[in-house]
Amino acid sequence: MSTTTPIALITGGSRGLGRSMALKLAEHGNDVVLTYRSNKAEAEAVVEAITKQGRRAAALQLDVGKASTFAAFADQLRSVLKNHWQRDRFDYLVNNAGIGVHANFAETTEAQFDELVNIHLKGAFFLTQTLLPLIADGGRIVNISSGLARFALPGYAAYAAMKGAIEVLTRYLAKELGPRRIAVNTLAPGAIETDFGGGVVRDNADVNAFVASQTALGRVGLPDDVGGAIAMLLSKDSGWINAQRIEASGGMFI
Repeated sequence: MSTTTPIALITGGSRGLGRSMALKLAEHGNDVVLTYRSNKAEAEAVVEAITKQGRRAAALQLDVGKASTFAAFADQLRSVLKNHWQRDRFDYLVNNAGIGVHANFAETTEAQFDELVNIHLKGAFFLTQTLLPLIADGGRIVNISSGLARFALPGYAAYAAMKGAIEVLTRYLAKELGPRRIAVNTLAPGAIETDFGGGVVRDNADVNAFVASQTALGRVGLPDDVGGAIAMLLSKDSGWINAQRIEASGGMFI
């Protein structure tokens, strides 16, 4: 990894958990490139907040569900690294971007399934592959999974299946990228108060209370709980953690 200020690339970094990750990493001394799918103003607001912390940041448009655009995105990223940082590599990749689909197994459509595959599995697989030449040796990758890959709640069969696949992919990446000293881990959030899935955990009092009652620490997770976990995983003291699934759920369903 470079001896200069580390640069982290966070997909889906303009809102929700990704926004918290970006701000927490900046707080811990990292520069940030974040991607957004459609809301440029939202992304630029995060860049401005990072800049106010004294760190450098940039926002790039990317739809992780469209693998055909990844080569062009990599070219754009090369230009940003060169122009903003006079660098040709970045240090940390966080595959965070995603959507939620709530549908019982019997009612899940092929279109819903395909969208989840394209965003959560194919997207993370081929974006990481495309960006490998730009990741510094000794860098790190964190793939975002979900507590739903460990425990089962009706309505999330397809979504959780994608996250289970991501957890397997993490171990393979750790093995194959080991010669480059790139550590690869999974972070699996529990239920968090964001707008994810229509904001059900945040906005539905009954759901919020149920989750809190099933969590050892007695509350629902907040975005900064996950942002802080990412900052911990990408800190200089965590480099020996590799090929692990780390759950940030407050002890949900234990």
